[in-house]
Amino acid sequence: MRLTASNAPKLHAMKFSTITNISSILLVSLTAIATGSAETRLMNPKEHEERYDMPPAYIFRLEKSARMISQFGLFTSYQANVDSQGNNIVGDAANEPSIAVDPTNSNKMTIGWRQFDSYTSSFRQGGWGYTTDGGIHWTFPGVLQPGVFRSDPVLGANEVGTFFYNSLLGDNFCDNDWQSINGGQSWTSFPGTSGGDKQWFTIDRTAGPGHGFQYQFWTQSFPCSSGEFSRSTDGGMNWQNPINIPHGVIHGTPDVDTNGNLFIGGEDLVGTQFWCIRSSNAQIGTQTPVFEQVTQVNLGGVRAGGNVNPGGLTGQIFLAVDRSGGPTNNNVYMLCSVRPPSYSNGTDVMIARSTNGGASFSAPVKINDDATTNKWHWFGTFSVAPNGRLDAVWYDTRNDAGNFLSQLFYSYSTDAGSTWSQNVPVSSSFNTTEGWPQQNKIGDYITIVSDNTGGNVAYSATFNFNPTRGQHEQDVYYVRVFPAGGGTPTPTPTASPTPTATVTASATPTSTPTATATFSPTATATATATSTSTATPSATTTATPTATATATATPSATATATPSGTSTPIPTVTPRPTPTPRAQATPRPRPTPLPRP
Repeated sequence: MRLTASNAPKLHAMKFSTITNISSILLVSLTAIATGSAETRLMNPKEHEERYDMPPAYIFRLEKSARMISQFGLFTSYQANVDSQGNNIVGDAANEPSIAVDPTNSNKMTIGWRQFDSYTSSFRQGGWGYTTDGGIHWTFPGVLQPGVFRSDPVLGANEVGTFFYNSLLGDNFCDNDWQSINGGQSWTSFPGTSGGDKQWFTIDRTAGPGHGFQYQFWTQSFPCSSGEFSRSTDGGMNWQNPINIPHGVIHGTPDVDTNGNLFIGGEDLVGTQFWCIRSSNAQIGTQTPVFEQVTQVNLGGVRAGGNVNPGGLTGQIFLAVDRSGGPTNNNVYMLCSVRPPSYSNGTDVMIARSTNGGASFSAPVKINDDATTNKWHWFGTFSVAPNGRLDAVWYDTRNDAGNFLSQLFYSYSTDAGSTWSQNVPVSSSFNTTEGWPQQNKIGDYITIVSDNTGGNVAYSATFNFNPTRGQHEQDVYYVRVFPAGGGTPTPTPTASPTPTATVTASATPTSTPTATATFSPTATATATATSTSTATPSATTTATPTATATATATPSATATATPSGTSTPIPTVTPRPTPTPRAQATPRPRPTPLPRP
């Protein structure tokens, strides 16, 4: 078939949902694909950039296989990037997933990811999938804009269940919002006039004056126009002129407390310090946001690159605020996978807490509980449940003697991060260096959204095997994690920690009220239409994982858990409830980052 602009978007056999474009975006040129090898050296986190470096190519694909359902103990991972028949798409790649959950109906979720229609190219697009049955089945309608380079997907939801997809255009480093009012089935594009590489955004879901506002920040070294931060007061439709942030923080996330105060966590643009930055007036639409409180945060180490993800990050900085309304309300937490000073390799997942509106932070607490050193505990991320419980997940090499194969691990805290539950592996092991789509990484992050009984995780793994390539391929998976198979008690109040951070105020700060062996999946294709899963775990130190690729149409998952003998208190199993509704900046001089080879 001859390559034309009309047929190039048909990169695999699937239908595309109707997408309304408010502003047109120039399609990238369709030229011959380049297949040169990517860099092999470890990447300095400061050098990260998403750049359009390969054009799209027409791919005529006939291969498919049964979708992967990977079972590991009580936890089941369901593949999300499947074709219109629910099958695995052989030869593509998908990574860097971001998940959003409808707070009015937790069965409705959507995941966005970087979609590579062929592993032979680094050209990626804005892929997404949605589910209406709690993550058991996923529909992948297509990409946001066929043939348009997009990267760094970040998704969120407002309090009524409207989904937003913030997406980066790699040819100019601008980004824009896409909105879905039907659970992620289709999307409408909003104009994008600001942003930059490695952007992240959040939505104000409080009842204050900033209700519905969106805030985003990005890496100043690769901006759309200028600045590092912008605000939308009309739900992501339009964005105000960018402004700068103290220390030009990068690779982090923002969040909003119950009083409408905006917090941004990240790393110094030129150093290795972590910062928590607050603006109390960003919620006032008529005022230019002022970042009046700047606090250095000790997370017990520095970020570092590694062979588990040589072309990407091993950890972003995640900031989240407790909005439970209980004794831990408005606690601010920061988490990152960092390398302690005593390590020569690997990283630990560390978290610090503020109980006084970000003015100071506790000493860092290590979440991974293994006694090993120099192991990789990477891609650490977390979220705060509506009842104040903290859920953390990360990739972990502790069970691999070669310190290379990873598993997804989970832990939770019910005392504001002071102590953490026994770490639990929730996936089979996988090789993160297989399935690379002409770039040496499996993305830069994974994500989790929590509710009162557990967390919804979107992550990338290499469970499916591609016989043509002779290695496993990158796909996106959903897994539900939960404390010991059920609900958790309400967190108990904890004393304020001794501050260990320093505060640098650019204005008078305002106070914020504190109201065992490595397991590998065995994939077997089945054609069963109904599957029933019954899990009866015991207090043994080993698990027998089975990963089954299945083309099931309507499986019913029934889990009966009868745990016994564990070091972590096990609450009573309870059904998962359904939630109820509720002036152009002048860029300051910046050092020029080292060029990527």
